[in-house]
Amino acid sequence: MALLRALLSSATLLLAGLLLAACGGAGTQVASSSDPAGTPSGNPGNPGTAGTLALSAASDTLSQAVDSVTLTVTRSGGSSGSASVSYATSDGTAIAGANYTAANGTLTWSDGDAADKTATVTVSAVAFTGAKNFTVNLSNAAGAALGSPASATVTINGSGSAGSGTGPAALLAAKLGFPARLLVGLGGQASTSDPIATMQSQALTVDIYDEYLGTGDWTSWNAPPCDYVCMLAAKADSIGAVPMFTQYQMANNGDGNIAVISDNAFMTTYWARAKILYQDLAAYNKPALVNLEPDFWGYAYQHSPSGDPTRLAALVTINPDCATLPNNVTGIAGCLISMARKYAPKAYVGFPPSAWGNSDAVVVAFMNAVGAQNADFIVEQTSDRDSGCFEAASAADGCARGGTGWYWDVTNQTTPNFQQHLASAQAWHTGIGNLPLIWWQIPLGVPSATPGGTDYHYRDNREHYFLTHPTELAAVGGLGVVFGTGEVHQTSISTDGGQYKSLSTTYFAAPAPLP
Repeated sequence: MALLRALLSSATLLLAGLLLAACGGAGTQVASSSDPAGTPSGNPGNPGTAGTLALSAASDTLSQAVDSVTLTVTRSGGSSGSASVSYATSDGTAIAGANYTAANGTLTWSDGDAADKTATVTVSAVAFTGAKNFTVNLSNAAGAALGSPASATVTINGSGSAGSGTGPAALLAAKLGFPARLLVGLGGQASTSDPIATMQSQALTVDIYDEYLGTGDWTSWNAPPCDYVCMLAAKADSIGAVPMFTQYQMANNGDGNIAVISDNAFMTTYWARAKILYQDLAAYNKPALVNLEPDFWGYAYQHSPSGDPTRLAALVTINPDCATLPNNVTGIAGCLISMARKYAPKAYVGFPPSAWGNSDAVVVAFMNAVGAQNADFIVEQTSDRDSGCFEAASAADGCARGGTGWYWDVTNQTTPNFQQHLASAQAWHTGIGNLPLIWWQIPLGVPSATPGGTDYHYRDNREHYFLTHPTELAAVGGLGVVFGTGEVHQTSISTDGGQYKSLSTTYFAAPAPLP
C-alpha cells in the first residue's frame, strides 16, 4: 500500500509539472508585448522559425502637400535568426526626379527581432494636377521568406489645379497636363554628352524637353515601330516632361534653299516623313509639342512676291492628305496643321516667325497670311547663341555676324532691352490668333560685366532675366520658356556653374501663374 501511495504521488507531481509548464510556469518563457525576448503581441509568431517579410499594405494614397510617404515592412510568423530584404521604387505615372525622389535600400532584422521596419520616400513639392503613382518593390529576401504583398502602389494626389487662369496659355497648359503656371523646359545641350543623365543628376525639374528632328533622314535612325520619335518621347517621359519636337527638315538641301518646295523628289520625301512624325506621335498617345520649321518662314517671306505667301509656289497636293489645299506656302502650313489634326490629336503644333529686321506688323501680317493663327501656339525666339559669343565674334562658333547690342539692358533704360522684346512678343501674341507663346532655344549664358567669354562660358543674361521675371512673360501671353544651345560651343547646364539649377529651383518654389 505504501508503494502504491508513492507511485500515485510521483504521478501526481509529474502531471502537475506538465500542467505548470503548459501554463507558463517555471522553466518556460512566456512571450508578451512587454517581454523583449518574446514575440511582440502586434506581430505574433513562433520564435523558433524565421518568419515572412512583407509590406503591410498593397497600396497607399497621399496628398502632394504631405512631404513624404512611409511604408511599413513586417516580419510575421517567426523571428528566429537574422533576416533582410531590399526595397526600391519604380516609376508609374509618377516620375522619379520630377514627382518623387527615387529610393532604395535594405531593411534588416536581428535574431529574435520581429519589429516593423519602415522605408520613406520623399514627394516633390512642384505642383502637378491629377493623380500620379509609383511602386515600391521588395526583393532579395534573406534569412526569411518573402511574403505577400511584396509590392505597393503609392498614389500621389497633386496639389496643383487648373488655377483661375482661363486664357489661351492656361488652357493649353491644362491640355498638356500642367497647372496654370508658366512652364520651364530644356532643349539641346550641345556640350553635354548625355543631357538626360545630367538633368537627372542635378535633380532638375523640366516641364518641356525639346530635341530636333534635324537635317538628315531621322526615320532611319531607329527602327519602327515609332522610330526616333518615340525614343525622344521616352527621354522626356523619364524626367516627367512633355516632349517637344523641332521639325527642321526644310533645310535638308541647304539652309535657306527655298527652291526645294518646288522639287518633286524633295517634297515627296518631306510629306512622307511628316506623316511618319504624326503617326509616331499617335502611337505615343500622350500630349506633345511640335515646332514647325524654324527659319523657313523667314526665308519664305524673303522670296514671296510682295510678301504674299500665296504667290510663292510649292508642291502640296502631291500629298494625298492635302489634295484640296493650294500649291503654295500657305498650303504647306495648312497641310502641316491638318495632318496633325488627322493623325495625332494629342499633338499641339506651332510656327516660329522670323522677324529678321522686319516690323512686328509685317511679321504678324505674313504669318496670318500663311495661316499660323490656326495652329496651337507661337514659337518666340531671342538668339540661338550666347551674347558673348557674338561679342567675341568667334567665326568658329558661327558668331562672326557683326553688329552691336547683343547683350540686353536688364534695367530697361537703353536699347536693346527686355521690355522692348516683351512688347514685340505681345504684338505677336495678340496679332496671331491670340495664341500662347513658347520661347524656344533661349541661351543659358551667365551674366557678366565683361563682354565676350570663351567656348562653353560666354556671357548672356536672358536666362537670368526670364527666370527672375517670369510674370512678365506670362503677362504678354507666355505659356513657357525652353532653354537650349543653338551651337556646340555655347553655355550649357554642364558649364553654367549651376545657374540653371539655382534659378529654376527658385522659380518652381513660387511659379508664375497664367492669366
